[in-house]
Amino acid sequence: QVQLVESGGGLVQPGGSLRLSCAASGSIFSINAMGWYRQAPGKQRVLVAVITSGGTTNYADSVKGRFTISRDNAKNTVYLQMNSLKPEDTAVYYCNGEVVVRITTTLTAPYDYWGQGTQVTVSS
Repeated sequence: QVQLVESGGGLVQPGGSLRLSCAASGSIFSINAMGWYRQAPGKQRVLVAVITSGGTTNYADSVKGRFTISRDNAKNTVYLQMNSLKPEDTAVYYCNGEVVVRITTTLTAPYDYWGQGTQVTVSS
C-alpha cells in the first residue's frame, strides 16, 4: 500500500511563511505528478500547484509569485513553500500524487493517492 503524509501546517500571521511537506511511502515503483490542493470551509477542493516528475510546475493564478512547489524524487517528497500568506489562503491543504505501483513482476499501474490534509490558518 501507499501512504502520503503531510506536515508543516499551522497558524501564521498575514505576510508570513509556511513550508508544507508531503512524503510518500509504501510499495512505490515511481511517482508521476505530485500536487497540492486546498479546500476552504464551504468550498470545493481546488488545485494550488502541481509538479511533474521532470520538474515542470504549474500554479493557480491566486498563488503565482507567492508559492513555490518542489520535489525530492530520491525521498518521494513534495514541498510547498508559501510566502506572503493572506487570510484567503486559509484552508485544509491536501497532497496528491499519481503513484505507479508494481502489480506483477512485469506489470505496473498508476493510482491516485491523497494525504490526510493539513490545516493552514492565516490570521492576525
